[in-house]
Amino acid sequence: MTPSAEPRVLQICHGYDGPFLDCARQYAVLFAGTSYKVTTVFLTGAPDPAVAAGCASDEVLFLDYSSRDIRGLKLRAIREIRQIARLRNVQLCIAHRFKPIYIACLATRLPVIGVHHAFGIYTRLMRRAFVGLFRRRLTLLGVSDAVRDDMRRCLTDWPAERIQTLYNRIDVAAVQALQVDRAAARAELGLPDGAWIVGNVGRLHPDKDQATLLRGFAAALPELPPNSLLTIIGTGRLESELRALAHELGIAPKVAFLGQVPDARRYFSAFDVFALSSDHEPFGMVLLEAMAAGVPIICSDCGGGREVVKGVGMLFPLRDTGVLAKHLLSLARADAPQAADRRQAMAERLDSCFSDRAAQARFKELMSRMERLEAYR
Repeated sequence: MTPSAEPRVLQICHGYDGPFLDCARQYAVLFAGTSYKVTTVFLTGAPDPAVAAGCASDEVLFLDYSSRDIRGLKLRAIREIRQIARLRNVQLCIAHRFKPIYIACLATRLPVIGVHHAFGIYTRLMRRAFVGLFRRRLTLLGVSDAVRDDMRRCLTDWPAERIQTLYNRIDVAAVQALQVDRAAARAELGLPDGAWIVGNVGRLHPDKDQATLLRGFAAALPELPPNSLLTIIGTGRLESELRALAHELGIAPKVAFLGQVPDARRYFSAFDVFALSSDHEPFGMVLLEAMAAGVPIICSDCGGGREVVKGVGMLFPLRDTGVLAKHLLSLARADAPQAADRRQAMAERLDSCFSDRAAQARFKELMSRMERLEAYR
């Protein structure tokens, strides 16, 4: 096969489960309207035409490795990525999460942008040592300032310019086109049409801390509208524990555990309030989806969540059920003009900070900064 002449970006993703298909889309669209074509490689996951269509890339390759294939030294993956890059005029690699970064650095001699979506990646000495070997051609991006700062604390000998932030984002128009109206959303979820509903979407996991949400809702409930309901979408190992807590608090009839709902972001308009009580949130894509639906937001003041809702949502200190309850009461009493102003503010923040357009401008700025850094070196 003759190597292609057109300049290429090689994007390497661990897989396309959960939010990572949209992460691939987010980075592919950064090059829309440029001379670059994007080849996206999924290390795990069987070939899927819907996935290929959803990641906005010019070429999509499914290597279909098992988890076992990409443990240890990952020699097979390194050889295959090297061959893929050799047959294309690849100018830049983008790698999501540590394993793809490891593979990209060893398979090519190209500049690599490593994107991290979680905390604690470089608490391990071996990982710090590995990325240190490739520091001259490796730039790290966190999906929030919180993730960026976590990496900087671990990689103390790295220049700050090499560890930056590029926020997660959504295709605002596409997400809004998927979202159904309030009545249809409530009907689909089996929720009463006249209820005042607090919504939460996420795994039933300690990191998401729905226990705090249950306690805050219970504290506010005596003064909330009589038809109030807390709706929790998601599954996880804490479900029985959370159900027991709802009974203990005496609010079980007012709490609906809906389990796993496919493409739950379609139904955010069912909620009067969206509440996220996480204690370990690197970013919080669900916050963007709630904003796209125009739903008022309450969020714990920790991690990346505070960066998303700054100026447009209500924050409460971590596990502070009293402040959470006060915010619920405040939103329950808000009038129509206040709600309209809040929706307008959220729409403006989405467009200015968390849209594809905003990300393209920020990425261009980052690339210029990287080029100046290389020239200085």
